[in-house]
Amino acid sequence: MLRLKCPTQNYAWGRLGRSSSEVAKLVEGAGFEVDDSKPYAELWMGTHPSGHAALASKEHLTLAAWLEDHPEALGQAVLQHFGAGLPFLLKVLSCEKALSIQSHPDKKLAQKLHAERPEVYKDDNHKPEMVVALSPFKALCGFVPQAELAEAFQSIPELGACVGRDLHAAITSSTPSSSKSEGNGHGPQQNGHAHANGAHLNAHSNGHASSSGRSSETLKAAFTALMTCEDRKVGVQVEAMAERLRQDSKKRALTVREALAMRLQFQYPGDVGVLASFFLNLIDLLPGQAMYLAANVPHAYLSGEAVECMATSDNVVRAGLTPKLRDTQVLCDSLTYEQGPPIILEGEGDAEHTAIYRPPFEEFEVALTTLTAGHSCSVPASQGPQMCLVQHGALQMVAEPTVMDSHLETSVAASKGDVFFLPAGCRLQLTGGEDGARLWIASVCQVFWDWHKLI
Repeated sequence: MLRLKCPTQNYAWGRLGRSSSEVAKLVEGAGFEVDDSKPYAELWMGTHPSGHAALASKEHLTLAAWLEDHPEALGQAVLQHFGAGLPFLLKVLSCEKALSIQSHPDKKLAQKLHAERPEVYKDDNHKPEMVVALSPFKALCGFVPQAELAEAFQSIPELGACVGRDLHAAITSSTPSSSKSEGNGHGPQQNGHAHANGAHLNAHSNGHASSSGRSSETLKAAFTALMTCEDRKVGVQVEAMAERLRQDSKKRALTVREALAMRLQFQYPGDVGVLASFFLNLIDLLPGQAMYLAANVPHAYLSGEAVECMATSDNVVRAGLTPKLRDTQVLCDSLTYEQGPPIILEGEGDAEHTAIYRPPFEEFEVALTTLTAGHSCSVPASQGPQMCLVQHGALQMVAEPTVMDSHLETSVAASKGDVFFLPAGCRLQLTGGEDGARLWIASVCQVFWDWHKLI
């Protein structure tokens, strides 16, 4: 196995330093310097050009460059299907402020955007992703059911002021009772989310448990009208809503959705994303719960810490809650406009040691192995590459070498923050340290191997 040094991203929405950021704590645990005055938003573990992992023993040598010299470490099937480099990118997120309202393009759109604007869209790959909560984690994801959207338009008049009278009427007059979720778009502890391992779903699923199966033209028209509304008009309406809710809060408790809008207004004053939040499901993940989303699904992570895995891409189409470049028309034109909450994964597998989070995407799955002090377990060899992160505690890791190289280690004492690359075919023996350990392992998804057997 290769011990790695992995880069961090200090985006403004991240949590500050070691006192609050799990990313900063992992960096410090790995023996690297932390600047407590900076936000530590993301830790990247992969081969994407925007954040190369490097060999800890030879920092000028990136993992991508090492793989060019040792392509057998990817495994023949992975190399032939995905090409050079890791097909997945593993991250840890520490979110203090809301991230942008965004989507990730499918492969066809990604290729088009990269060809037209490579300085904005850095690669030509799609970016399906999955997030597993390490702490209580809030997010907006996918469009709310129709009845909930109609209720929002009835209670938030500023929405109608931005989209226009006709669309307001169209939204509020279409309220099928079967489409309203029980918990006003909240997470699995509030409503009847489907709990399923994603591998049992169609590989092209968008990660939503409930959908009409067709795009709503009215929904698309209303969302597009809001997102493309003139900035000054939006600012006036957002401030009007905020002032109205400030007055209302003196007489009654604000609803969860109203309180969220006020929080977003504080973070991004006058931003269209404040009003757009009412279009999207509010999800509350508990630690150990996960959700996944395919291309062209609108979402925004709001707060909390999580492990995230995705296809190797950094393509983001943004349109709200951000100071960065907005590509509003591209986002509005490309969304799926399916309504209903996302599927929540609980993790499946060996209850004693390992929980597996398996979305319906061929590029990746994630496993969490938990060890108590002195206990041992084996991690079976994968036919493809793996990335390992020690998120808590310490453990002894013993690997059976499958690739010959002087940088590879066969036995290591690993602790919080250590990151390792495992070549294809590498089997691990793990033994928990004095305080036990939690080890996250990203691998090529079983969906890919099942498909590979059929060809």
